[in-house]
Amino acid sequence: MAVIHEEQRTVSFKIVYGGPPLGGKTTNVQHIHSCLDPDTRSDLVSLASAADRTLFFDFLAIDAPMPNGYQAKFHLYTVPGQVLYNATYQLVLRQADGIVFVADSQMDRMVDNIQAWEILQTNLKRNGQSLDRIPLVLQYNKRDLPNVAPIEYMEYLLNSGERRFYSYEGAAAHGHNVLSTLNTISHSVLTRFNAMMEAERQNATVEAVSA
Repeated sequence: MAVIHEEQRTVSFKIVYGGPPLGGKTTNVQHIHSCLDPDTRSDLVSLASAADRTLFFDFLAIDAPMPNGYQAKFHLYTVPGQVLYNATYQLVLRQADGIVFVADSQMDRMVDNIQAWEILQTNLKRNGQSLDRIPLVLQYNKRDLPNVAPIEYMEYLLNSGERRFYSYEGAAAHGHNVLSTLNTISHSVLTRFNAMMEAERQNATVEAVSA
């Protein structure tokens, strides 16, 4: 859920990178962090136990289109893919404004992708959220490796529902389409927020006229 900071003139958004274990979530976030101007981002923080790791950092998007002179600040999180740490996943996912699902393109990881997709939807439901409303982008990662599944097959498995999501072929280890994925989810989050603000403004105007 977006948080408006009146004094700093910023609006904070939470974007969560999810997907199967070792699918490339961490590599995505690390690459993004390395590409950003250090003056506009925080340090990369790892909240880790013995085997459960969550990465986090935030950055100020200087050129993001925001009304009334505000600037957008994005908080990027990864979540552990292991089912054992699902409670952490659910907690990090809470009040997310957007999601990037990083799928592993290797043919022998399709079952893991489907399981991770189902876990994502279950955790959203437990948090009172839904894929019907929250912005989401799919990244089919590791396209640079051998034995990858055809994109058409991955689309059939993960992106054949009533709502179709933006999707990218990626190779996060080389940075391929990492920033394109981020740009798309950021734009989707901002578009949704601006639409919600406009709807609230119109409702307030109607109420004022009716009073």
